[in-house]
Formats: sequence, structure tokens, C-alpha cells
Amino acid sequence: MKLDQALVDAAMELMDRRWPSDEPGGAAAVRLADGGILTSVGLDNMHGSVTLCQEAGAFIQAYTQNRAVTASVCVCRDPERDRVLILPPCGICQERLALWGPSVEVGVPQEGDPTRWEARTLAEVNPYYWGPQFADGQWPSQAQHSE
Repeated sequence: MKLDQALVDAAMELMDRRWPSDEPGGAAAVRLADGGILTSVGLDNMHGSVTLCQEAGAFIQAYTQNRAVTASVCVCRDPERDRVLILPPCGICQERLALWGPSVEVGVPQEGDPTRWEARTLAEVNPYYWGPQFADGQWPSQAQHSE
């Protein structure tokens, strides 16, 4: 299953349910190999070091349920400019997604318009991933990640 508008819409719907339209907020949605969708938000906390990326909850749910992630998208509201941004996965979330392999699709903003998205594989977003250096030149399997 690929990244599509339904996945983006699921993230937007959760963001809209969780935060009023005049507040910043964000949410994420992941598509599972069986077609299911999991959504999550990050924690609001005064101490920034204890917050989590929007995607972390959905990744943990998928991992807990032993379900494969095939696509991920993160959205963030910018109330000052009355727009919603598509956020590519940060380096930590790229590392989290690496569990499911290089073909996982992620939402990235279109060049010149951060409110529109396009899909890229994790390998395209992170072409110099360090993991293959320790896995005989191949993207590490989920089992190798947990060694």
C-alpha cells in the first residue's frame, strides 16, 4: 500500500480533532501493509526534550501489533499563515522507519510549495543510510535492527 491522499487526510482529520484551527498542532498517519491506517500526535509539554515526534505513537502501535508500515506522513498547522505543512520525517523518524525497509514511502513537501506533498521512498530521502555498513552492504532486516 502506498502513500495517498487518504493517508494525508487521516493525519489532517486527527490534527483538526485534537487542536483548534487557530492553534499550531500536528499529526501523523501511517499506512500498514494490510491497508490499515494508524494515526498519532506528539506530546505537548513545556519541556521540549520530553516531547515526541508526531509519528512516534503510530510507529510504536505498528511495531507492538507486529504490523508492517508501508507509508508515513506528518502534517503541521501554521496558523500564522493559515496553512498546513507537509513535514518530511526527521532523522530520528527516518531511523524508526528503517525497521520496515528502504521502500517505505514518506510524504515530503513539493519543491516550492510546502503545503502540497509528494511521495519518496525512505531510500530516496536517506540515500546514505548508515545501516548497510553493518549488514553486508544491504539494508538491515528488522531482525538485524534488534541485534
